[in-house]
Amino acid sequence: MRGESLRTKIRELKREKGALILVHNYQSPEIQEIADFLGDSLDLSRKARDAKAQLICFCGVKFMAESAKILSPEKTILLPRKEALCQMAAMVSLPELRGLKASHPQAVVVSYVNTTAEVKAESDVCCTSANAVKVVQNLKEDEVIFVPDRNLASWVARFTSKHIIPWNGYCYVHERFTAEEVKEAKRLHPQAVVIVHPECRPEVVDLADRVESTGGMVRLARELSAEEFIIGTEEGLIARLRRENPGKRFYSAGPARMCRSMKYTRLEDVYLSLKEEKFKVELPQTIIEGARKALDRMLKYG
Repeated sequence: MRGESLRTKIRELKREKGALILVHNYQSPEIQEIADFLGDSLDLSRKARDAKAQLICFCGVKFMAESAKILSPEKTILLPRKEALCQMAAMVSLPELRGLKASHPQAVVVSYVNTTAEVKAESDVCCTSANAVKVVQNLKEDEVIFVPDRNLASWVARFTSKHIIPWNGYCYVHERFTAEEVKEAKRLHPQAVVIVHPECRPEVVDLADRVESTGGMVRLARELSAEEFIIGTEEGLIARLRRENPGKRFYSAGPARMCRSMKYTRLEDVYLSLKEEKFKVELPQTIIEGARKALDRMLKYG
């Protein structure tokens, strides 16, 4: 089927089944355009929790669909492509995390939402890039094990006197931006506002005018009067910014960076997922209960 025919079929299936389509900012434009809600991890976590729909098709990567299931275990959560996994989430070993906890018995475990359900269940509280600083600042404990992103941990450490113990994980997309690339982008576009994601390297963060989650970038692009922006994040978000702000110009902070897993999902996958109700996210009840506590605690600070 052609694109427009698929979009029509998807709309029909949504109405027939009372389904909701949640789409992350890094998805391809064709998927963004069919979203009921388009946003970052925190946005979509809230939508999954609050939605009346009992069938949710989550266009993102597996940990996001798992989070939706954890927050709404009674709902059917579909992941259109089961291969859509987050490489950073896979960098956390549960036995190693338990060993680190044993070495630091007074520490609280803060897990970035970019983690598996099992890791969330092992954590005290979750966070997103949008609320990580606020979450850590609200903790009573003075020692924090932060998993899995070392760059987000470094960003959080700038705003607290707490002792941060970072996991040595990273996002391969944001890690690839370099300070030299940002400097060159600034030379080419000296009037541009530089906004980068906190998953970027510290030396890249140091060159930014603002450091924001993807949701924060969407808001700033809309609210600031600047006409030019240099953006340090995945290309899917830059496509959204260009579409929603036609009078402004957006440049990548270096060559455009793509998350392969985020681009797996195509219109055909969404159609088949809704039609056949595949692939359903299933989690053990014990994991759901443990992870729910960490996510609920996060949402208090969101």
